[in-house]
Amino acid sequence: MNPNATPAALRAQVSGSSFYAGMRVLPKAEREAMYAIYAFCRIVDDIADDQQGIPAERAAQLDQWRTDIDALYAGGDPGQAIIVAEAVRRFDLDRADLYAVIDGMGMDVAADIRWPPAATLDLYCDRVASAVGRLSVRIFGMDPAPGIALAFHLGRALQLTNILRDIDEDAAIGRVYLPFELLSGAGIPITAPAEVIADPRIDAVARALATEAHGHYAQANAILAKRPRGHLIAPRLMAAAYAKVLSRMEGVGWAPPRTRVRVSKLALLWTILRLSLTR
Repeated sequence: MNPNATPAALRAQVSGSSFYAGMRVLPKAEREAMYAIYAFCRIVDDIADDQQGIPAERAAQLDQWRTDIDALYAGGDPGQAIIVAEAVRRFDLDRADLYAVIDGMGMDVAADIRWPPAATLDLYCDRVASAVGRLSVRIFGMDPAPGIALAFHLGRALQLTNILRDIDEDAAIGRVYLPFELLSGAGIPITAPAEVIADPRIDAVARALATEAHGHYAQANAILAKRPRGHLIAPRLMAAAYAKVLSRMEGVGWAPPRTRVRVSKLALLWTILRLSLTR
């Protein structure tokens, strides 16, 4: 057993995140499975974000993850994929969704994503966020139709919120995830990342993307309001917490210089209490 794959080690990896507050409300088996999925995502994300690593070597690391996942599903030695082995076994997770997460990280490794076409941005969101959602809704015990729909909308809503929160941090490493169509429509010259995000018209671009995110939150909440089968408090918490972050960002705006909006731990605890009482 890899010591980094034990429940205690996985808890340690996620304990400082807002994700931890959302998942600790789950029953033990589901909670540990979500910690494992989160840890897997963190590891492959770190590979994608390693600015010191050589791209070919980072791509090889992602390929090794694919090899280990194949071995896991074939019943062989899973290597580093042992971190998700119990979750895969217990909740019948789809290998394609694990692959999709890796493929999304591979998009960042192949080239720094800058002003992608809207369709490419949507594909990226599907891979790095909605695929995680598809893994999660199996763990939550949701039926396929509402589960996949929830993963589609909530995953995109959360990822667009993260993109809008991290504009400056992403540009600092050469990435701009804001779609080309919105940037060009606002008249912003496509030059260098630092220059693009310094344009005051970036506020209008961000607000348009925020409107898209709100649409996905609304669709996700409509699915949750129908109370489908499954452990719904975790996705309800994530939707409520991050929609609030998005609204706070809209309140301060995205005109430079920007102030990064963070998730309040106290607000998260209050949201957990409120949702626990109303579920």
